[in-house]
Amino acid sequence: MEKIAIVGAGLIGCAWAAVFARAGHPVALFDISPAALASATDMITATLTELHRGGLITEQPDAVLARVSTTASLAEAVQGAVLVQENVRETEEAKKEIFAELDRLAAPGTILASSTSGIPASTFTADLPGRARCLVGHPINPPSLIPLVEVVPAPWTEPAIVDKAQALYHGAGQVPIRVNREIQGFIVNRLQGAMLSEAFRLVEDGYISSADVDKAVKDGLGLRWAFMGPFETIDLNAPGGIRDYCGRYGPLYLDIAKQAQPRAWGTPLLDKLEAERQQELPVDARPARLRWRDQRLMKLVAHKRQLTEQEK
Repeated sequence: MEKIAIVGAGLIGCAWAAVFARAGHPVALFDISPAALASATDMITATLTELHRGGLITEQPDAVLARVSTTASLAEAVQGAVLVQENVRETEEAKKEIFAELDRLAAPGTILASSTSGIPASTFTADLPGRARCLVGHPINPPSLIPLVEVVPAPWTEPAIVDKAQALYHGAGQVPIRVNREIQGFIVNRLQGAMLSEAFRLVEDGYISSADVDKAVKDGLGLRWAFMGPFETIDLNAPGGIRDYCGRYGPLYLDIAKQAQPRAWGTPLLDKLEAERQQELPVDARPARLRWRDQRLMKLVAHKRQLTEQEK
């Protein structure tokens, strides 16, 4: 299996290390911080242990962890790597600095991918000699549980590089989607943002509480969305398919869209939402709820895998 280099040993970097190591890749994990490197092994071990307990990996965690090495040398990390997955600070300046180093140190054929959640690759790779091998590979947190990866090329990224990156992510058990050209926020954040805007507006205007908005999604829309997307959903929700659905409900959605003027999320609304959320989930209960979330995600992923195997 080809070597993968991970730059940045925070939560996302360690999750990526687990993703590629469980797929059989040797992984070199780099961080400039000795403390981050020192804690990385424990973090990855905890992730692998939970994945093994949840039935998402069959190998023993120690066997998977043996494929991960840590290093304080960026040159050593990228040497021989087919893909470098960058996870440094979410600023344009930080991305420019690390990508200049990566472009200088990595072999010409090495793919340089950023985990950035919203900064287009064109803003930090424009002046690089090897900019044609640079792109965004944006995971959904946590990538060790949620497989989607948004593959977003810069205008100058070679199509063959995009193809190879997609193949590597797919081979590691992830689900890559190809974004044809750069757009602010990429795809998932824009979809999530559209729902958040409407959710905030409905609560601010007094139509519903935040708790009931959450129920509308988790006990309504989200049940379908766990195994099909919006286009397949509406295609199946009208006798004549997607065109029939749009003929029936298109005018309604157009009227709703016309009413949806953009709004800032102001302090009074945030005060209200914070109070409602803390009533639902006290601050000191958040760590336990995060663990509950990950356990639920593992069970859902395992269930979907089982169904996929049965349907083959």
